[in-house]
Amino acid sequence: MEMTQQPVSADVVCIASWNVDLVSRIPRPLARGETLLASGFDMGPGGKGSNAAIACARQGARVALVARIGDDDFGRMGLALWAGEGIAAQLVRIAPGERSGVAQILIYPDGDNSIAVAPGASAGLDARQVQSGAATIAAARVVMASCEVPLEATLAAFRLARAHGVRTLLNPAPASPLPDELLALTDVLTPNETELLALAGPEHATADEAAGELLRRGVGAVIATLGSAGCRLWRAGGAGHAVPGWRMEAVVDTVGAGDTFTGSLAAALARGEALEAAMACANAAAALSVTGRGAIGGMPSLQRTRELLGTRREG
Repeated sequence: MEMTQQPVSADVVCIASWNVDLVSRIPRPLARGETLLASGFDMGPGGKGSNAAIACARQGARVALVARIGDDDFGRMGLALWAGEGIAAQLVRIAPGERSGVAQILIYPDGDNSIAVAPGASAGLDARQVQSGAATIAAARVVMASCEVPLEATLAAFRLARAHGVRTLLNPAPASPLPDELLALTDVLTPNETELLALAGPEHATADEAAGELLRRGVGAVIATLGSAGCRLWRAGGAGHAVPGWRMEAVVDTVGAGDTFTGSLAAALARGEALEAAMACANAAAALSVTGRGAIGGMPSLQRTRELLGTRREG
């Protein structure tokens, strides 16, 4: 089933994956063939694209989704969630007879996690569907995507964005080789440290070398997220810029922290903030996100994020 494709007014368009998170809390990582008793189980919304879109909307941006979901209860869960968050879903398609994606997440006592994703209907998102949202993309300020959706969909969206002067933001997770065309169409790339090194190749052993290689291949700016250590920026012709991390007293889990960073960065860029200021805002939002349960439970409002930023300025 196809929903209406009339142009939508949005600051940020997200080429989005959607899945439901099935979360178990276990005492330590599993060994091969091992079974452990979980201390708890949760089920909630997920998908890197959907998560980032929600983070972006909570930071005050008008967000539209281009996504493909299953004709099932999990798909209907997504539609209800996006409506509640004020996210435009007119460009979402429901795939008859297909299941929505699922992520199986294992969370450890220190808040770290391991995740396996079955993309379901998201795997069918294609360039033709993206083209149906061309007017919405052309009128936006930022288009963002991750590597959880098919490459052809992201390429189509970024080509449209570049043709209309719209900023592009790519979270390259899960890490996979990316073509030079996509890198050259990416204004801002937001890998974590592991993804940064994987994208550049084994001959680039340090973060500086890896970032330099991605800039050489055409990326406009690289912002590496460093967990509790903050984030760091590299861009061609400019000195590096680092934002220190935050010491959060009550870490519940880190699921969704990277998505919170990407979505909050997109919102700040859509507001017209400079890259360094946008980094600081995204870094604070991501820090706050680890104090809540699940992928979106801790995602903060713009007001709460600015309050945390204010404590650093005052200090």
